[in-house]
Formats: sequence, C-alpha cells, structure tokens
Amino acid sequence: MAAHVIPHFHNDSGVVTIEIGVKEFMCVGARPPFDHPHIFIDMGDDNEKVCSYCSTLYRYNPRLHGTETSPPGHLFIDPIAA
Repeated sequence: MAAHVIPHFHNDSGVVTIEIGVKEFMCVGARPPFDHPHIFIDMGDDNEKVCSYCSTLYRYNPRLHGTETSPPGHLFIDPIAA
C-alpha cells in the first residue's frame, strides 16, 4: 500500500503558471467533465514542468506545503473519493 497520496491539481482558471509545494503530482487539466487524462508528472531535479496535455506550467515552490498552490485553489479533490 502507498505510504502517501499523490496530490492532484487542476487549472480551471486557465492561469499560465501554478506554483506547488511538491515535485510529484497529477495534473487533471480542468475539473471534470472538462478534464484531460489524469497524468503523473515528476519534476525530478528540475523545478518546473509543463503538462503535455493542457500546457500548464507547474513550478516547484519550497515555501508551499504539499497541497498549497499559488495562486490558491488549484488542488483537485475528487468529490466521489471525498
């Protein structure tokens, strides 16, 4: 069983860049039903990655905690799983 949960982030607001506090995450694009395939992104040694589906630039910000985003409000919580 996994020791931690991979956070999922969305970009309903259509911003170019979202700062996040983790380097491993899932991008869902917009929230369902307008989402794209939920893809795992690992920044590795880099501090930013672009989602290959929605072109959102995700930038690592070590001052943020795992589920925090800047601008705020981009954490995706699946209502079915909640």
